[in-house]
Amino acid sequence: MNSRRLLALNVRKLRVARRLSQEGLAVDAKLERAHLGRIERQKENPSLDVLDRIANALEVRIGALFNIETAIAKGPIELSKGRKPARGPRKRT
Repeated sequence: MNSRRLLALNVRKLRVARRLSQEGLAVDAKLERAHLGRIERQKENPSLDVLDRIANALEVRIGALFNIETAIAKGPIELSKGRKPARGPRKRT
């Protein structure tokens, strides 16, 4: 398993285990939600600073983001069904 896939699986598993949405984790890690989404989809190669912020927000060490046992443990990731409405700018009346 390559390290980008390992990172993506672990970030998602740890986030879901803590019942955090991508938005919630992104806020805690001071990242854009889209950036976090790209990391989870293996489209982004995050810096050490970004990994540190994600690990701190998840209350784990950076090494846990690359732990192969976490990535393959307990089968597939269960995500909640459906999407929550996006929080866009309020409409003016």
